Amino acid sequence: MTDAARLARLNAVKLAALVRDHLGGEPVLSPGEYGGGAALLHGAEAWVLADASPERSLGGALAWAIRRGASSLHLVADHATGVLARRATWFSFPIQVWHAEGRALLPAVAEPLPTPPEVPAAHRELEPVMVVAGAVPCVEHGVLAGEVHGLEVCRVVDDAVSGAVRLEVGVGAHDREAFLMLHGDRPTADALAEVVAAVAVHRRHGAASHPLNRLAKERAVRARLVAEPSLVGAERVVAVAPPVPRPNLKDPVPCVAVATVGGKDVTVVCSAGVDLDAVPFAVDARAATGSGECRLVVPERDAVALQRDLAALASPPVEVWPLADVS
Repeated sequence: MTDAARLARLNAVKLAALVRDHLGGEPVLSPGEYGGGAALLHGAEAWVLADASPERSLGGALAWAIRRGASSLHLVADHATGVLARRATWFSFPIQVWHAEGRALLPAVAEPLPTPPEVPAAHRELEPVMVVAGAVPCVEHGVLAGEVHGLEVCRVVDDAVSGAVRLEVGVGAHDREAFLMLHGDRPTADALAEVVAAVAVHRRHGAASHPLNRLAKERAVRARLVAEPSLVGAERVVAVAPPVPRPNLKDPVPCVAVATVGGKDVTVVCSAGVDLDAVPFAVDARAATGSGECRLVVPERDAVALQRDLAALASPPVEVWPLADVS
């Protein structure tokens, strides 16, 4: 038995035990396969245990439930349940989030949206350097970074030892560290300008496949909308921070913008690939921006029927907007 199969079996046993203890007696349970955890049916109720990345499990769990004709969803996790409970409130489908504490299931309490910290004034002083070098400044949850067609190429940081503020150049933490070791004696503005030029060639719409345009595809979609707002029927599109901080640059996570459509604000969430958690992310983003409407913009090939089904269950519904001709 492989490690993955062993973990799946352990998760299935764990979920069945939690549900039996919670319901009491010996309820009839119908187990089913669920990647990243376990799932089962108790009558018309779907029970899902989110083991891997529970903070991004609501969409997949909801998809599992509706595919099986369930009338409600019980989502179980041992952390990130406050975020899940907050997002669950924005769906018309009955969802109960449970926090697993040992063998007990406790109703999860919805966490409020985090309040992003301000960017330190000393960090803001380096923003003109980004602009002159050709990078687009991007502020998210207290972090000032510079992007090229949606890919981060620099970030303002505090030195861990001296506390001095500096602009690090590179794609991701490891790349920035390596660049600093190899080119620490070069003027940052010159170094950044060279990186911006090199990255821009591969990040432009229609460029041939390259490692640099396989990263942060959802942000490339957003950058294109900022440059061409009419693609989503808008007069203007402005990038804004996500509802929660992005964990890293490697893993794909939807990103957010606010579009001006007919004089009113519309939340725009950009995603790439079939990400079933994009809709729960979108309802969180809509709450964070405070706008009434939300459009989930995805490449046309990724606008699958299941994504539309999830979007229809949001309250109010999220509009899935397929974007044609996205490389």
